[in-house]
Amino acid sequence: MACEPNNPFQTGPVYDEAGNLAIDREKIDAYLDTARIDSLYRIHDPSGVVVIVQEEGTGTRPTSGTVVYSDYVGSLITDGSVFDTTIEQVAIDNDIWVENRVYTIFSFVVGSGNVIRGWDFGFRRLRPGSKAVMIIPSPLAYRDQTSNARIPANSVLRFDIDFYGID
Repeated sequence: MACEPNNPFQTGPVYDEAGNLAIDREKIDAYLDTARIDSLYRIHDPSGVVVIVQEEGTGTRPTSGTVVYSDYVGSLITDGSVFDTTIEQVAIDNDIWVENRVYTIFSFVVGSGNVIRGWDFGFRRLRPGSKAVMIIPSPLAYRDQTSNARIPANSVLRFDIDFYGID
């Protein structure tokens, strides 16, 4: 008989964050080579997040503990399909409208772990009042999760952001 301990939480191979970031960097570079996105400038964060600033805001950038207020449209870079939004008409137009959901400005606390990690990196690069596109590699989004049918495992995500303000 083997004396090896069984870990009930070890359900598969370890997620290869560095490997997936490298793969996603190639996908993002290819996407940015062909995507027509108007911008003032682009920020390539060391994390792998790309922030494409379309309108510059003013004021202080958020830091850990700052409450951020924003509208967004989330889509896949592979086919542009919208998987989530805070804007009701966008949800209706993309056949993702959910009855009883309240479509309103989204708020979260930077660094709290309540949103995908890519948002923490991306919003720290923006000033309130900015409009931007954030490209989030899969390790900083939903990784290899398959819990959302609209987001395949290891998907690179695009978020069109209207950053309204901070508290």
